[in-house]
Amino acid sequence: MTVKINSFEIENVKRVKAIQLEPTANGLTVLGGKNGQGKTSVLDAIAWALGGDKKKPSQAARTGSTIPPHIHIELSNGLVVERKGKNSELKVFDPSGQKGGQKLLNEFIEQLALDLPNFMSLNGRDKANTLLRIIGIGDELTQLDREEQTLSNQRLEVGRIAKKKKGSAEELPYYEDAPDETISASDLIKQQQAILAKNGENQRKRDNVQKISESFQTLSTQVTELRRQLAEKESLLDQMDIDLATAKTSAADLHDENTAELEENISNIDKINIKVRANQDKKRAVSEAEETEAQYKELSKAIEDKRTEKINLLNGASLPLPDLSVKDGELTYKDQAWDCMSASEQLKVATAIIRQLNPNCGFVLMDKLEQMDVDTMKEFGAWLEQEGLQVIATRVTAGDDCSIIIEDGYIKGQEQPIVDAAPKPTWQPGKF
Repeated sequence: MTVKINSFEIENVKRVKAIQLEPTANGLTVLGGKNGQGKTSVLDAIAWALGGDKKKPSQAARTGSTIPPHIHIELSNGLVVERKGKNSELKVFDPSGQKGGQKLLNEFIEQLALDLPNFMSLNGRDKANTLLRIIGIGDELTQLDREEQTLSNQRLEVGRIAKKKKGSAEELPYYEDAPDETISASDLIKQQQAILAKNGENQRKRDNVQKISESFQTLSTQVTELRRQLAEKESLLDQMDIDLATAKTSAADLHDENTAELEENISNIDKINIKVRANQDKKRAVSEAEETEAQYKELSKAIEDKRTEKINLLNGASLPLPDLSVKDGELTYKDQAWDCMSASEQLKVATAIIRQLNPNCGFVLMDKLEQMDVDTMKEFGAWLEQEGLQVIATRVTAGDDCSIIIEDGYIKGQEQPIVDAAPKPTWQPGKF
């Protein structure tokens, strides 16, 4: 059962002289007035009565009062809570008239409902942890956060290595005119010898052409001079004519190869090989950089998968307020971090979380409600009524938006009882 405050009476607590009030069951009960009139003292008195001695103000008794503090609170579950007398001892009466204590109150009183500023002062992560604790996924989400942080650390290190490797690869020289493999001097020499041998054979054939040409000329002269020997020499001449034609045909397509490039390569073999090795080093460095970059992308995807898993976990949880979530370990509402929420949104979020911390506690004490404008306060009150929540709040104003006005420790317009009168002495003649 959700427990609320049906009524309370407070006397001589801090600035309060005497106040009696029945707050509205659902929605806002606003205690208005100027500063220093006793508004916050009312909340402190209720917190002390219900929250235990740890909520007791350092100077609980009203200054100048000869009568000790007195607090009387009636709750919706029938319990009556009192603090009175010299030591302000706690007394809790249940509906059957039996007495109870603070342990009974703790079953349905949420401490943060009595001390909203304590929750409001938490940092973003502590607020988020409070929310995760009440919806039961804190440990699981913490594990996902650890795994995401581990992946982020790995990615950061891989990113540094990838950037370093890429920079090193870009600084290495590369020679477009160098071959892919290093050159062997012995191979070049063998190629040179083969070309020289081929060129020698070509020269021999040229010499042979020249020799046959000279012989042909000699024989032609002899034929001219020795006509009479023409018959016996004619066959030889024909054969030589054929040989000459064959030799000319063979020698016509011959081409001598230039060994200058090979000779230059032989002389520059060390320089060429330096370029080749430099190119190989660059290709290897570029390949390593690309592999590291691919590893970085894989880690980035793994991180995104973890974040998606966290979002799915939160989406499946029962949150106390629509649009309430946790992102990167911080509490958010409508995608806004705590410090980006309006003051009214902060109060609404805090109230919803506190209510879910202990669903049996149906009320929240709220100080300094003046941070809400009138329209926002009305919206907040309507939301409280819709949720079945009771909020007793203070507001530095004396306007119509307040349920009551507190002035000099009393409710303005309410009959003011005498709270400081000492008991009158009862004297009878002859008796002392």
